[in-house]
Amino acid sequence: MENITPAARSDVASRFLQWSPIVLGAFAATALSSVLLTFAVTIGLGVTSTAPTWRDASAALAILSGLYLIIQAVLSFGLGGYIAGHARTSTGPAAVAETEHVDGAHGLGSWALAVVMGAILAALIGAATVNRTASMRGPAQASAAEPLLSYELDRLFRAGRRAPNVDLSAERAEAGRILLTTSSHSGLSADDRTYLIQQVAALTGLSAGDAEKRVDSVAGAAKTAIARSRRSSIILAFSVATAILLGAVAAWAAAVAGGRHRDGAALPEWMVRSNAIARRHEAVYR
Repeated sequence: MENITPAARSDVASRFLQWSPIVLGAFAATALSSVLLTFAVTIGLGVTSTAPTWRDASAALAILSGLYLIIQAVLSFGLGGYIAGHARTSTGPAAVAETEHVDGAHGLGSWALAVVMGAILAALIGAATVNRTASMRGPAQASAAEPLLSYELDRLFRAGRRAPNVDLSAERAEAGRILLTTSSHSGLSADDRTYLIQQVAALTGLSAGDAEKRVDSVAGAAKTAIARSRRSSIILAFSVATAILLGAVAAWAAAVAGGRHRDGAALPEWMVRSNAIARRHEAVYR
């Protein structure tokens, strides 16, 4: 039988992941991220919204929202990584570099699990929203234009007098699908424009000339709204990607720091500068 020395056995054991610290760190990161994101939505730091007024927000607000998203990701994943590294049970004496790699791997594990948990939660919320909307409307009444162009559709079919209990859901959905084509390369076709003019004139009681002016005005507003939504989507996608990648770095670094604190060792040399304030404070009081 092959003999394995305790040192070799310890070195082999240190390479295995301990899932309890990883899961604990992932839950902590997800919880803190949820709190920070809820706070951001409450104070208005949102890149997108269902309200029509969000499209009038300045570019500075969109950039600030993206920066907040990145900062909260670094804080959340940093907390999860630190907990994963600090809570990991040390398996015995090992090289400093090997210990850092194992602690960092636990931090990355908590980061990956937290990202997957967040994606699953977002998918469940989105699926619930879609199912609730689909149950309230039939296939002919469903439209991707709502709520993006809800205000423009309100303007399009606004009438001074209309019979009570008139359901315009199907007409609004069809008009919304037509208005979405304003952002295409060819734009709103002549046939679709003529059809919308006829629909508006029939449902609102406007004259042909007034209906034409309203359709042209709403089509221009819809094209602008779609362009702004596309810009916000690009900012949001870039911010999310940057936040996730920087979160991985923060989780690794925090896990290494947590492992050092667990073992009672000093911070890694590449993190010494981040502890400069504490060292200066200690030197003053000596």
